[in-house]
Amino acid sequence: MRYIPLQACIRNVEFGESVKVVEPVNIYGCKIGDHTFIGPFVEIQKDVTIGKNCKIQSHSFICELVTIGDDCFIGHGVMFINDLFSSGGPAGGDRNLWRSTQIGNGVSIGSNATILPVAICDHAVIGAGAVVTRNITQPGVYAGNPAKLLRTLP
Repeated sequence: MRYIPLQACIRNVEFGESVKVVEPVNIYGCKIGDHTFIGPFVEIQKDVTIGKNCKIQSHSFICELVTIGDDCFIGHGVMFINDLFSSGGPAGGDRNLWRSTQIGNGVSIGSNATILPVAICDHAVIGAGAVVTRNITQPGVYAGNPAKLLRTLP
């Protein structure tokens, strides 16, 4: 049997000051802000920007075209999606079919949440296991599948 070994790596990453990364990770072609923590078994793909003072917990996947603001918390096993299968199947390498995700400042996303290509405003809280399918424009606590507003925050 033939195979091509692909190893986890850190490649072409623009790091801010005092960034902590717990290996193994697979991060490449992205920007990570000052004082951010990246846990083990995380993948951060190219064209991702993560702000300052963030915490990305283990086993999370941050795909291309995601921007995360400052002071954010991303729980264990959070999955970001950039392909909505708009052609009936995976877009593959056709980036024209991919969509971007914008996460504001001070956002907390609970473990095992799934974030489709959306915009999430500053100071939103996304509950564990939530599936965010639409833009979130009001600070508050959101949970469920699809994620719905449970209560507003000041």
